[in-house]
Amino acid sequence: MLPPDLLLPLFEWLDTLRIGDWISTSSYAAPLINVAHILALVVLFGSLLIVDVRLLGRGMTQQPVAKVARAARPWLIGALICMLLTGVPQVLSLPIREYYSPFFWMKMQLLLFTLIFTFTLRHKVTMADPARVGPVWGKVVGLVSIALWTWVAVEGRLIGLLS
Repeated sequence: MLPPDLLLPLFEWLDTLRIGDWISTSSYAAPLINVAHILALVVLFGSLLIVDVRLLGRGMTQQPVAKVARAARPWLIGALICMLLTGVPQVLSLPIREYYSPFFWMKMQLLLFTLIFTFTLRHKVTMADPARVGPVWGKVVGLVSIALWTWVAVEGRLIGLLS
């Protein structure tokens, strides 16, 4: 997957910013940002899995799916915000490497698709009357959600390993 050519000037400009140099050369900044990003990922996965496992008919079966989803939503939103706040500095530390990484672009496209899926279809299914949705669609949505978010995380890891 090739990056869009019209974004190269933006990434070249990002490469001139001194904060990126500081992040990439600091003994503490990059590791702390990475740890915060991974911790946010853990919270994100936890908030997703508790709902997706419930959609699969397991986990907190004494609670309605909608109640579990409403309780997990603030954690999901908070984790996404933290991941954004830590993901941007990660890109700033090596913007040209990110620009030429096919894993970065795959992750960004997949992330966009997964966010749309999560906040539209998945949200609709989790908030719907279970009798109206049926057990099969809940299971399908739960499995797709787990697969998509896992794929996003794998692509993110591949950026660091293979770029």
